[in-house]
Amino acid sequence: MRKPRLLLTVATAAVTLATALVALTSATPASAAIGPVTWSDEFNAASGAPIDGSKWKFDVGGGGWGNNELQYYTNTTRNVYHDGQGHLAITARKENPSNFQCHYGTCQYTSGRILTADRFTQAYGRFEASIKIPRGQGIWPAFWMLGGNNWPTTGEIDIMENVGSQPNTVYGTVHGPGYSGGSGVGGSRTVGAPLADAFHTYRVDWSPNLIVWYLDGSEYFRVTPSNIRGNQWVFDHPFFMIFNVAVGGNWPGSPNASTAFPQTMLIDWVRVSAWTPDGGGGNALRSAMNGKCIDIPAANPVDRAQLQMYDCNGTVAQQWSVNADGTVRAMGKCMDAAAAGTANGTAIQLYTCNGTSAQRFTLSGAGDLVNIAANRCVDIVDLNPANGARLQLWDCAGTSNQKWTRS
Repeated sequence: MRKPRLLLTVATAAVTLATALVALTSATPASAAIGPVTWSDEFNAASGAPIDGSKWKFDVGGGGWGNNELQYYTNTTRNVYHDGQGHLAITARKENPSNFQCHYGTCQYTSGRILTADRFTQAYGRFEASIKIPRGQGIWPAFWMLGGNNWPTTGEIDIMENVGSQPNTVYGTVHGPGYSGGSGVGGSRTVGAPLADAFHTYRVDWSPNLIVWYLDGSEYFRVTPSNIRGNQWVFDHPFFMIFNVAVGGNWPGSPNASTAFPQTMLIDWVRVSAWTPDGGGGNALRSAMNGKCIDIPAANPVDRAQLQMYDCNGTVAQQWSVNADGTVRAMGKCMDAAAAGTANGTAIQLYTCNGTSAQRFTLSGAGDLVNIAANRCVDIVDLNPANGARLQLWDCAGTSNQKWTRS
């Protein structure tokens, strides 16, 4: 949550094109690497009930939180409470009945900030929530994660941020050493109506060396180590979740006469699911386009064999393990980007496992098989439906010839 601006954004035209391509192809397959729900809160307690202390704790104080924010975060049900209708409410109020002191003097506002630190952390998986955000100049709701208390060294993943002056726009960002604060790497999506008008689902799918952001199930941004310009990738360890509603700060600016109080963020549910690598086992990688499988020609695992699509047959030539070290292996060798290429059109081949970036892939929760160095997807050339169709790297577009399930 520590930023006033973003270093890297997604062009609206590119987002529109990707969305259109998805619509023209078959529906996204069942999640390829997302496992069972590991943690959730449905917020079904009685009206006025506090948070579940076995799942959440409070951050408290008015020190500005690194952003010159104006609110004092309390631990009372005046600011964080169940509404009795299946939601958790986090309410920012223009009041200070307890005479709290802030970094600028006597606090003008109170609000809430809750987190799962010391209760729940997880590395990788799907983190999502259904949220109706508040609105107004100077209001700054967020759903985000931290990898520890040594920021930015331990990393930050912002799943959802909104500033009240941009009511139709959601931001998703990562921060780490060398790309923190205003240099965070992220993207955004702008929709046709204020996000505060309705509940929306905000989500990231996080796997080794890949994080993908979604609004209402539609991808709008992704990041791999190739996006952070040589800086350290610090998203390979457990993170905890945070919800808060800030008032003011460097990015949103202060409330003004147009800002109505109180302002409430409603959270319908939060769910976390596991990421499930094969761990050395083998499964077919089946195309969503035609149901065929990635195959080693003639089951002959020679170096530089060009991988192909073929009718699924259960043979060892089609049994691929998707591993936490980034390799995708069959018959004792690794899927490989030919000549360590990263450009569109780079052929996908089989090669002796050697630990290079050409052999580092990750299978996202949405079924994208992404080469980390290139930040491009494994793609069936020319959407060819026939046996023998070749594979290549290509810009990820969400099309069915880039979608894979394990079976």
